[in-house]
Amino acid sequence: MKPIQFKAKIVRNTKVGPAYWQLAVEAPAIARAAVPGQFAMLKVCSGTDPLLRRPLGVHGVKGNRVIFMYEVVGPGTQALTKALPGHEIDIIGPLGNGFHYKKNSPKYSSIIVAGGMGVVPLLFLAQQLVGRNEKPVVLIGGRTMSHIVCKTAFKAIGCDVKISTDDGSAGFNGRVTELLASLLAIRGCRQSIIYSCGPKPMLKAVSAICLEKNIPAQVSLEEHMSCGMGACRGCVVDTIDGYKRVCKEGPVFEARQIIWK
Repeated sequence: MKPIQFKAKIVRNTKVGPAYWQLAVEAPAIARAAVPGQFAMLKVCSGTDPLLRRPLGVHGVKGNRVIFMYEVVGPGTQALTKALPGHEIDIIGPLGNGFHYKKNSPKYSSIIVAGGMGVVPLLFLAQQLVGRNEKPVVLIGGRTMSHIVCKTAFKAIGCDVKISTDDGSAGFNGRVTELLASLLAIRGCRQSIIYSCGPKPMLKAVSAICLEKNIPAQVSLEEHMSCGMGACRGCVVDTIDGYKRVCKEGPVFEARQIIWK
C-alpha cells in the first residue's frame, strides 16, 4: 500500500510510564496494511511549532485502530501529550519497510531483542509471530528497572520474557546483548533468528554476535527523520550496497548489510 495522508480520530492518549505514552487512533487503512517495523509521520499540533512531523512506529493493531507508543523527549512529543480523544490528528502512513518474517520456516526459533523504546515495533512483531503459533523469546534491556517497557504486554500474548538492567535493579545484571550471548551459549544457535530494535550501540553489538555465530538477524534502526518519505535524505545509513535511507529502504535491514561505525 502506498502511504496516504489523512486525519485520524484519536481514541485515547494515555500515560503508561514515567515518560511513556500510548496513542490509539481510528485508522482502518493503516490497520489493514501495516507491517511490523513500519511507522507513520504524525503532525503533533495544529500550529507550526514544531513544524516537522514526528515519526512513530506502529506498536499494535486492534481492528481498525492503530496504536502508537512514544517517549516524551522534547517539545514535539510534549505537544503530542496534549492531543485529546475525539479530536483528529494528521497522519501519513504506513511508511518504510518492516520485518520479513512470513517466509521464515516454522522450525526457526525467534528471539526478539529490545533496548528501551525499541520495544515499540517489536510488540507488534511478537503478536504476529504468536499468531503463527510461534512462542518467541523476548529480551528487554534498560538502564534501570524504570526503563523496562512492555514486559507485561509481551507476557500477556504468550512470549517467554527475560529482562536485563545495566544497574542490576531487575533481572539479569548487565546489558541485554550480554543476556543474548548468555542465552545463545545455553540453548545453542541452531535455527535461531534474531529481530532487534534499540539504540545503535546495542544493535551494533547484536549484529556482531549474530555475525560471529552465523545467525540471521534483522535490525530496526532509529534515526532522526525530517520528511519520513526519502526526499530529504537526512537519515541515510552506510551499507555494503552504499548509502540507504532509513525511512525508505529501512527502517528494518538485514544486520549483515549495515556498516557499523
